[in-house]
Amino acid sequence: MSVKLGEAAPNFKAKTTQGDLEFYDYLGESWGILFSHPADFTPVCTTELGTVARLKPEFDKRNVKVIALSVDPLESHMAWLGDIEETQHTTMNYPIIADESKEIAEQYDMIHPGAAEKSTVRSVFVIGPDKKVKLTLTYPPSTGRNFQEILRVIDSLQLTAYHSVATPADWVDGEEVVILPSVKDEDIPSKFPKGYTKIKPYLRMTPQPNKD
Repeated sequence: MSVKLGEAAPNFKAKTTQGDLEFYDYLGESWGILFSHPADFTPVCTTELGTVARLKPEFDKRNVKVIALSVDPLESHMAWLGDIEETQHTTMNYPIIADESKEIAEQYDMIHPGAAEKSTVRSVFVIGPDKKVKLTLTYPPSTGRNFQEILRVIDSLQLTAYHSVATPADWVDGEEVVILPSVKDEDIPSKFPKGYTKIKPYLRMTPQPNKD
């Protein structure tokens, strides 16, 4: 099964390092990130999980709940937490799902094709408050994720969800944005009172509307 953009993220019940949960209940009205890692006690995963723990205040500011997944058992996850905290100098402050049956991984198409042993790839799913998938990213097991980029994408997703804009290449929070083609020139002054620059009829730039 493959989860596509705009579709509802599959709900599930799971055992985690912070107790049993139901995914939708865990998310509540928040945005969410579900990300998988290939195996416990592996070097790249250790750095990734520690990085997300250190960045949790940034996710909290954006009303984003994070949760990780591996097909290893809960006992393995619990034993691994100490290594993550020791080597990454942080405290694990979000749950890791134990998906021994691979049921969740298969729902989200996280299984690495052609692997000698079934393992999850480094998948990322950003899920909106409406429980629909807003972004998917897939990395090979050998490549660690850039979570600063994931924060940047969340800034874009949250901005564009509530304003009639898109974000240009390499955009970061606070920079100019693109007015959607669906907005007519005559409607721009009322929708974007900060003004705009018309570069081409289809390319109109305006200051980020949710910034002072």
